[in-house]
Amino acid sequence: MRRVYLVLGFIFIALGFVGAFLPVLPTTPFLILATTCFARSSPRLENWLLSHPRFGPALRAWREHGAIPVRAKLLSLVGIGAGFLLFWIATAPGPVLMASVGALMLAGLIYVFTRPSL
Repeated sequence: MRRVYLVLGFIFIALGFVGAFLPVLPTTPFLILATTCFARSSPRLENWLLSHPRFGPALRAWREHGAIPVRAKLLSLVGIGAGFLLFWIATAPGPVLMASVGALMLAGLIYVFTRPSL
């Protein structure tokens, strides 16, 4: 199982890296998953992520308090709003699809904004 977690950790790192450049793919959730996988497979890689100058503070805050920084919450609000606007303009969805996507995005925002802040 250790190797499975190690491979999954690297996959989540790759997805997080891609998410750093694509606004539709989140970075931090994938890095949280990578940290969790590395905790079960490679303490060295787990420590590397937790001590990373850019991502480490957010990962440690999540691990210690389940907290999301206020800046990240606001960025998620802007990103989800922009994503919904692009979805609406680009696809001209019907009312059922528009309501379904809107409900999923709203559920994500509710989750993010009900977590503790730093």
